[in-house]
Amino acid sequence: MKQWLWLGVFTVMLVWSGINPKDQFTWFLEVFPALIGFVLIVLTYKKFPLTPLLYTLILMHMIILMVGGHYTYAEVPVGEWIRELLHQSRNNYDKLGHFFQGFEPAILAREILIRKDIVTASRAWLNYIILSIVLAFSAFYELIEWWVALVTGEDAEAFLGTQGYMWDTQSDMMYALVGGIAALLLLSRWHDKELEQLRNEGARDAPFGF
Repeated sequence: MKQWLWLGVFTVMLVWSGINPKDQFTWFLEVFPALIGFVLIVLTYKKFPLTPLLYTLILMHMIILMVGGHYTYAEVPVGEWIRELLHQSRNNYDKLGHFFQGFEPAILAREILIRKDIVTASRAWLNYIILSIVLAFSAFYELIEWWVALVTGEDAEAFLGTQGYMWDTQSDMMYALVGGIAALLLLSRWHDKELEQLRNEGARDAPFGF
């Protein structure tokens, strides 16, 4: 995906998400990580350009966050449609978000660990450390949700998105773990090819490294 297309999709989705969201406070909480990610990409794209695969996954994750922020996770229409179709007790769109909370960071962690030669012993150890990072990231996000709830009280209910499910925190981390495993199983070879291409061509001057 070319940089202009990436920026165009991000901008359109961000603007759409911010127009009359269901709850302004929830929108800010959900979209804030995407804004931080965008700033980090802008600051690092010249010195440490990422693979096209990773940039695409990051954008997909951002879109999921922005859609959830616009509607609140408990009221995203596609989640409601699936709930009715499968006779589920809750809107499970938030589980897609937590799946991607493991799916995309797994490739991000993999890229940094490989390119910085942090883990060189074996691919088994590499995968173990990646999944450990995924779980740590997921657990830390749950802590953030808890801290926000303590500070804001009932205002954070839509942000938490538990919908009365007592095991919501544990299932969120489980979905992140499944997402991390799925990313390693499905994308490792593809990712290796792009890493090799990036290594052969060296650091590029063009934005986003492609």
